[in-house]
Amino acid sequence: QVHVVESGGGLVQAGGSLRLSCAASGRTSSTYGMGWFRQAPGKERQFVAAINWSGESTIIAASVKDRFTISRDNAKNTVYLQMNSLELEDTAIYYCAGRTSVAITAIQNRYAYWGQGTQVTVSS
Repeated sequence: QVHVVESGGGLVQAGGSLRLSCAASGRTSSTYGMGWFRQAPGKERQFVAAINWSGESTIIAASVKDRFTISRDNAKNTVYLQMNSLELEDTAIYYCAGRTSVAITAIQNRYAYWGQGTQVTVSS
């Protein structure tokens, strides 16, 4: 069992930055592939970024590729999503997810463990 808890969301002006954190706990949590997803109002949840167990391999969605980065610190069992040059369209609830595999994937249903989400609101 893996538990994940997101933090770091908030209100930010367009062009600003935020760093989201995802603290994972549970059995051998540092060996799990992790991902970030987001859901904007009235839209389906979509993939944002993923990272493998070692942090050496990442996938970033094309829509945020030049602005967002994902990283992890296994000593702290924490995954980060650094978001720069935020746009109004980035407003969403951001979810962290973990999977029982060391591999990397952008497919939502491959993730078994989900956090409650953290709200990110970008204002003009």
